Amino acid sequence: MIRNIQTIIPGIATSDGAGVKLRRSLGGQNQVRLDPFLMLDEFSSNDPNDYVAGFPAHPHRGFETVTYMLEGHMLHEDHLGNQGHLKTGGVQWMTAGRGIIHSEMPQQVSGAMRGFQLWINLPAKEKMKAAGYKDIQVDEIPKLALENGGAVKVIAGAFIQNGKDVQGPIQGITTSPLFLDVHLPSGAEFEHRIPKELNAFVYVYEGELEIGAPSRSVPKQAAIVLGDGDRFKAKAGSVGAQFIVLAALPLHEPIVQYGPFVMNTRAEIEQAIDDYQNNRFVVS
Repeated sequence: MIRNIQTIIPGIATSDGAGVKLRRSLGGQNQVRLDPFLMLDEFSSNDPNDYVAGFPAHPHRGFETVTYMLEGHMLHEDHLGNQGHLKTGGVQWMTAGRGIIHSEMPQQVSGAMRGFQLWINLPAKEKMKAAGYKDIQVDEIPKLALENGGAVKVIAGAFIQNGKDVQGPIQGITTSPLFLDVHLPSGAEFEHRIPKELNAFVYVYEGELEIGAPSRSVPKQAAIVLGDGDRFKAKAGSVGAQFIVLAALPLHEPIVQYGPFVMNTRAEIEQAIDDYQNNRFVVS
């Protein structure tokens, strides 16, 4: 059964950090989410005034952040002593767990800075696990050529090609995330199995795309939430299309969010605030 469009969540222009301009779809107005996805930001600018101030040191607790750089160079540092350079085509998968204080600062003063940051919730039993990073370089991410002239990058989960599962570098996570970056030439079609138990959405960042059966055109810079089914089908428009496909197991747990803290109860949020204010993150 082909998944058709259920909801369209437009990306809304906003800013975060020290004034970085971005578009927020999931997690934006009224904090509309898709369990277990909490937020999706797209940042994209050739003007350094839009990004050069970056994201100075700030805390997180209770979820994972995924940063995917299409273009640019950022330096990530945290209070545990980790440091990672995130460059064009690379990914950083950070588990905030019980607490981390980190910064994400541009290492350029000109040129394009473009990419995504995704927040994925952690189950209650894992919210207080140890924090950690996984820096993934571009050459660690499988990039597969499609017969129609397109290409797929497999960041998390698996893509089946010629009967074989091509595994992305991110595996073994409770929510079983799928993260694909798909590029299609004009008129090319794309189809991929997404298990029916996963929640899924698509975000078009370049070109034109039609989704579903019968197909329906979708806007760029919006989270296109997919309905029930077990297959995703899309077709590029006349100028081709570039889009990300994201899916994961829902947690079906209560969410209480206060800025950079995402827990299950108000009491846990109050504890997170108290821990941060009293410097307890430093000994996490």
